[in-house]
Amino acid sequence: MNYPDIRKVKKAFTHNGVFHADDVFSSALLLLLNPAIRIERGSAVPGHYDGIVFDIGAGQFDHHQAGRRIRGNGIPYAAFGLLWEAYGCLVLEDEDARQFDENFIQPLDESDNTGKYHVLAQCVSGWNPQWNELDVDETERFEGAVAWARQLLEAKFRTIRAQREAFVQVRIWMQGQSGFILWLHKAMPWKEAVRGTEFLYVCYPSVRGGYVIQAVPKDDNELKLKKPFPTEWCGKTPEELRILTGIETFSFCHNSGFLCVADTREDADKVAQAAVLKVV
Repeated sequence: MNYPDIRKVKKAFTHNGVFHADDVFSSALLLLLNPAIRIERGSAVPGHYDGIVFDIGAGQFDHHQAGRRIRGNGIPYAAFGLLWEAYGCLVLEDEDARQFDENFIQPLDESDNTGKYHVLAQCVSGWNPQWNELDVDETERFEGAVAWARQLLEAKFRTIRAQREAFVQVRIWMQGQSGFILWLHKAMPWKEAVRGTEFLYVCYPSVRGGYVIQAVPKDDNELKLKKPFPTEWCGKTPEELRILTGIETFSFCHNSGFLCVADTREDADKVAQAAVLKVV
């Protein structure tokens, strides 16, 4: 399918009146792709319009007409999903773009097409002028909602790119390490990179000071751990942990058994080693 070069498009048109998450997030995405683009709104598309038209007009970025496109999993596209299909590859790497569609966009598209509850859709709805707000400028509210959505998307994309970079870095640090304990040079997302390996615990410097020892989730269920920390450690005070283990700076074990903290790297390693050897 042929799409306009978003970098050269000067304006985009969508419907006026009550706005929804679909047209708001679509506008935010277009502005992220091309900050110079001008978002215009109206009740009908002007004749011979020479910009992108979305969520109105029965074109390639509208979804209200009969024969609308539906994903293989049964979720219909809305304008946001159609625009992402066209331009998402300009924002994220292919696999990350696919996952963003699946995890973030599809629930919004489904909400717009079916009315299913979605917290972000409700947040956008709240930006609309209410029945008793007689002197509110609708355009100002729409632009405020778009600015909010743009900040949210920027944060999401920044996070996803950081996670991709972390995946590569953790895989590099994994080289040369073996056994059940993986040491990282700094705190960063690591679960995806460690998935499918033999590691039981991941250790790294805490942003609060000291060192974190974290149990690795099972591959098939992130809420279940390969080997939780011993139940007798969970929720105990620093003094109780020192008595139980003999590890001087072992100061914390989460009550759910997924995370421990020690003040020194040496003691963090002792905690991880003790957990490996412990029969749970």
